[in-house]
Amino acid sequence: MKHKRKFNGKQIVIKTATVGLLLNMLMNPVIPALAEAGKTPVTTEGAATTTETAPKTNAVKIPSVESLNLELSSAILIEPTTGQVLMALNPDTPLPPASMTKMMTEYLVSDAVKKGDISWDQKVIIQENASKQVGSRIFLAAGDEHTVKELYIAMAVGSANDATVALAELVSGSEEQFVELMNQTAQKMGMKNTYFINSTGLDRADMPKKFRPDLDKETVMSARDAATLAKFIVTDHPDFTEFTTIQSYKFRDRDTAPIINYNWMLEANKSIPNFKAYAYPGLDGLKTGHTTNAGNCFTGTAVRDGMRLISVVMGANSEAHRFTETKKVLDYGFNNFEIKQVVAPKAVIAGTETVPVLKGKNKDVSIVTDEGVSFIVPKGTVSPEVTTTVVTNDPATLVAPIAQSSKVGKVTYSYKAEGMQAAQEKTVNLITVEEAEKAGWFKLFLRAIGDFFGDLFSGIKNLF
Repeated sequence: MKHKRKFNGKQIVIKTATVGLLLNMLMNPVIPALAEAGKTPVTTEGAATTTETAPKTNAVKIPSVESLNLELSSAILIEPTTGQVLMALNPDTPLPPASMTKMMTEYLVSDAVKKGDISWDQKVIIQENASKQVGSRIFLAAGDEHTVKELYIAMAVGSANDATVALAELVSGSEEQFVELMNQTAQKMGMKNTYFINSTGLDRADMPKKFRPDLDKETVMSARDAATLAKFIVTDHPDFTEFTTIQSYKFRDRDTAPIINYNWMLEANKSIPNFKAYAYPGLDGLKTGHTTNAGNCFTGTAVRDGMRLISVVMGANSEAHRFTETKKVLDYGFNNFEIKQVVAPKAVIAGTETVPVLKGKNKDVSIVTDEGVSFIVPKGTVSPEVTTTVVTNDPATLVAPIAQSSKVGKVTYSYKAEGMQAAQEKTVNLITVEEAEKAGWFKLFLRAIGDFFGDLFSGIKNLF
């Protein structure tokens, strides 16, 4: 005899079994009736999609990128915690980044300190390559000794090429080997339009001839990649501001003048007569760059009302212009966007409050999200319109005992605001609220008998 029953919202066909087989079924982790009948579970994933529609709000209307009238080769603005791109102008064009290259050197040196491979107070003996650097430098001579921290400040604040090479050689043994590490790290970070030939950003022709790479290539980086690199700096090394906010630094006691930070936009510069016109509220980094081929570039980052933004401008026509253009880009972000939590941690998903459990004391267990979800939204948005897609694990794998906080599925949230270039999406795990304990054999036996006769009764009923 055959009859139909529902499992996971779908109808399946099974054959009735004898009571004598029930004990064997209890020892099998798959659904008893299906296993005994030799059937395969109909579904391996349970999925449901719901859409929550927000009421009309007084959110700002996002202006176009064209309205900024940017005079640049390339630009981008991102929010680092979500990775959301808020505006972009030729963001994927590989361009010479000049000393913005040093952001990768800064990242890798900070990483080496964090791992314990080197220390801030470690002494560095200057080698030939570093002593022969041109451009921005602190005039290091071969044989000089300085600490890692002193050289790092000279690199981060004064963009010193000689200090940069000295640090690269310390980390990897030679600048050439360090550049290999730079390119490997760029690939791991997802920087798709970047290639480094040195640690400084100098053009190949400006490198000491003895230490130029054999391959006739130049350093390039896209604005998107520069923003990605900056995102890793602020995320992995949040103490970066210890260095980037230094306004001036006297490298040696005998120096007649201190190193002045090339970043005119530091908020602290609001009281400096020469820079106060450029000082930007909340700005605390990150790196300038300039060569003849690159023009003037700047990767900036600022925080307001708890939201950090990262901007990149490339190809500005003067030092001042890179900062006035950066102001336009950052204002665009802070004036029009905010971060809003759209889902709190431990949220219950409507329609998927539980998942079934095989062999449990209870037939199901409650589930919630394991973390909250935040999106960038237009300022003034009250209830963002979010689409929710739920996928639960194969029911045949949900066999008691199941520990509390076990992952039993995933939920993906998606949000697309009018005027924004792409939808934002984040996936979080669904976890069990409590432990799903295994039922005793007698309870399982009685439950199996009940299921058997329930199925049998339904089958007979359907005959009429």
